Amino acid sequence: MVRVKDRWPPGHARTPAYLRGKCGIVERSCGMFNNPEQNAYRLKPDGRELLRVRFTMAEVWGDAAENPDDILEAEIYEHWLTPLD
Repeated sequence: MVRVKDRWPPGHARTPAYLRGKCGIVERSCGMFNNPEQNAYRLKPDGRELLRVRFTMAEVWGDAAENPDDILEAEIYEHWLTPLD
């Protein structure tokens, strides 16, 4: 289980706003990639792990979820995730 960090840095961020602060389950690792947030500013990018995270619609949309048990999967860089116990 992980929580997407609920932060709003200025500039180029590749994490969807509607997932910030939400909890999900890491489905798998997609591998290591250059950090696109650094690439956007032509900085020397760090290698970051990209993870596929699974969220339920109930977690993402709350009471407004049409099908609460349906899932959404998103690829999110590890520096945007906080592990949960």
